[in-house]
Amino acid sequence: MDAALLQRSNVGRLIAVLALSLFASLSQAACPPLLDSAFPSLTDDTPESLCRHQGKVLLVVNTASQCGYTPQYEGLEKLYRRYKDKGLVILGFPSNDFRQETGSNKEIASFCEANYGVSFPMYDKSGVSGSGANPFYARLLKATGTAPSWNFHKYLVDRSGAKVESFATQVEPGDPKLVKEIERLLAEKGEKK
Repeated sequence: MDAALLQRSNVGRLIAVLALSLFASLSQAACPPLLDSAFPSLTDDTPESLCRHQGKVLLVVNTASQCGYTPQYEGLEKLYRRYKDKGLVILGFPSNDFRQETGSNKEIASFCEANYGVSFPMYDKSGVSGSGANPFYARLLKATGTAPSWNFHKYLVDRSGAKVESFATQVEPGDPKLVKEIERLLAEKGEKK
């Protein structure tokens, strides 16, 4: 290969690498900082980025299988099925912070599927409060000033990933205030994916 051809080939590779780097940085820049985390799901150890949910309205819930509020799974699933095609994603984060989620990820996934038909994304069991909170929950706390004080605390995140509201455990998934706020956020103009 002559020197001129070799030089053109190397320039072409350099341009391709720069273009891929630019695309990757633009993609990362488009992800709201709130969502800039990755977690394994209950059924897969491969971390998946929460950025995949950007442009959606998110209802983030810390869950537990052995809690008096565990039947809220049923309402969460109904809410998810009702609004998922309009842009709602419910994200479940099992936690043993309140000593009511002692099962393994596999056991939690099996429990949720068998008892409540849960189809919304559920992530690896992790901390959601105090110094042991996972990075996503630490950012939710910072955004709202409210940490979960019990299981099934809810955070509602707008499509931009910038505005976050907090709802106490006692607010059921079908509560008219919560549903009205979800519908309002779904109706706001924003990127739909």
